Amino acid sequence: MKRMHVHVAVDELQRAIGFYSALFAARPTVVKADYAKWMLDDPRVNFAISTRGRQAGLDHLGIQVENNNELNEVYARLRDAGGAIVEQGQTTCCYATSEKSWIEDPAGISWETFLTTGESTDYGNGSGERIARVAHEKSCCTPQPAPVACGCPAA
Repeated sequence: MKRMHVHVAVDELQRAIGFYSALFAARPTVVKADYAKWMLDDPRVNFAISTRGRQAGLDHLGIQVENNNELNEVYARLRDAGGAIVEQGQTTCCYATSEKSWIEDPAGISWETFLTTGESTDYGNGSGERIARVAHEKSCCTPQPAPVACGCPAA
């Protein structure tokens, strides 16, 4: 069974842990110095927060699967959705080892699809998501035309 994944960047981890623990009526299943995760069944979601140097707010969304068959099914959906897919493969991220790919939705939100294969003692370097974001910027965004001179005095 698939699980929705939501990752939010936060400024103050302990404050956010308190808020989300109250909201979900559950303590996180993983807590690190810069990261916390809730594996909830109601609603069925992998909800993660981190203080990884990004602006506070929605960091990315995703779909976590439980086996290779589901992973192949979701990968097929990515191809059907269109857009540039970054196939990261085996990686370490969020204190776990995973097989994953990334895509950007039309609004520019990063989506990861992944199968967690084990635990890790470190967060990982986040290279897959950075690659996906850079690939999206290069593939989707065209340079803006230069402004046309209007003969107006400079402000």
